[in-house]
Amino acid sequence: MSTSADTPAAAVAPKRDRTHYLYLAVIVAVVAGIAVGLLAPKAAVELKPLGTGFVNLIKMMIGPVIFCTIVLGVGSVRRAAQVGRIGGLALGYFLVMSTVALAIGLVVGNLLHPGAGLHLTAATKAAGAKAAAGGSGGTVDFLLGVIPTTLLSALTSGAVLQTLLVALLVGFALLALGRSGEPILRGVEHLQRLVFRVLAMIMWLAPIGAFGAIAAVVGGSGWKALTALLQIMFGFYLTCVIFVVLILGVLLRVIARTNLFALLRYLAREFLLILSTSSSESALPRLIAKMEHLGVSRTVVGITVPTGYSFNLDGTAIYLTMASLFVADAVGRPMSISQQISLLVFMVIASKGAAGVTGAGLATLAGGLQAHRPDLVDGVGLIVGIDRFMSEARALTNFAGNAVATVIVGSWTGEFDRERSLAVLGGALPFDEATMLDAEEPASVPEPVPVPSQLSAVDG
Repeated sequence: MSTSADTPAAAVAPKRDRTHYLYLAVIVAVVAGIAVGLLAPKAAVELKPLGTGFVNLIKMMIGPVIFCTIVLGVGSVRRAAQVGRIGGLALGYFLVMSTVALAIGLVVGNLLHPGAGLHLTAATKAAGAKAAAGGSGGTVDFLLGVIPTTLLSALTSGAVLQTLLVALLVGFALLALGRSGEPILRGVEHLQRLVFRVLAMIMWLAPIGAFGAIAAVVGGSGWKALTALLQIMFGFYLTCVIFVVLILGVLLRVIARTNLFALLRYLAREFLLILSTSSSESALPRLIAKMEHLGVSRTVVGITVPTGYSFNLDGTAIYLTMASLFVADAVGRPMSISQQISLLVFMVIASKGAAGVTGAGLATLAGGLQAHRPDLVDGVGLIVGIDRFMSEARALTNFAGNAVATVIVGSWTGEFDRERSLAVLGGALPFDEATMLDAEEPASVPEPVPVPSQLSAVDG
């Protein structure tokens, strides 16, 4: 009897251990991709569809994940005022952090003058014009774009903000239904489990996607393109590190009494995934699951994380600041302080619908310059060659900012279980890598209770 009882436990352990081999394979794939890109650049460029296909598979899951998470988060709360309070605190925090990120980028950019001494060629002008063609539209177009064509089209169009709107409407509708809407909530929760299971299957293709993406960009750009613009890259990476460690780290310690490096270590696999794809979107579902496992309530996670992916773009704000100064110096038309502030405020507004997508920062930069300072658009061509590498730091900073924001908002609203977070970060409550769900929790939607620790222990 004891043998048969021990067999299932023994069978479960290898399933969790296999995920370690998966992420080791991702590291090996990245190294191999760099080697192929340097040794056989022409062949490496042809591998780009491997990376593109993997990212597309991840993006395929974003809509269902966001919809399920927000509907469960909003629909399981009895007081609509609580949702409004959480959303208001999150948006206020996002606005302050974006301003701080812009200010740090301005200071570093004005100290380094990264574009001084560079000269444009006909090729870079053409590249700049091509990038500008993909720039974002005006404010009116952005606001109208939030409204989907139909209720269901938001889940299939890939527009994050449209999915947010529909999920909030459905969540509040279930909130108004009261107990009669609980069967629907349970159905959405089962759907969420299915979505995470499919995503766990897709993640086994991560080594292939990482290999193709890295090989293509190294083969296409080469080291010569990187050395020519080393100063702007170094300045941008340095600014991101300063922002994450000195700003986010201090806020996290003071407000939530949580160690930044422990949180980053807990999210190490997600950072590795972002590093290989240069897209923070690829790690969004895992961030949602891990934040709930950490001890932040479903309501806070369901509102803060998806909203932060559109409104809390710390890395993108720094990128837009330094890239604008770089382009202005490169074309010999440096901006005054007042011009810098007005241009960057415009770009922050324009960037709100382009979160987490590889290359979105470049398109936003070009579109913003074209609308506000068209005389600088030609200089965007200087950024094209290294944007892929800068997008890695941009995505990593955006991701770190949203993770910290979730914990801070949870602390402000009293829906962050710090004792559970200490156990999770200390390794006593490991995250279930096999299903991205806390297997020990029940499958039903619990009744809302005033105890934050109970709210944070929901499956997700």
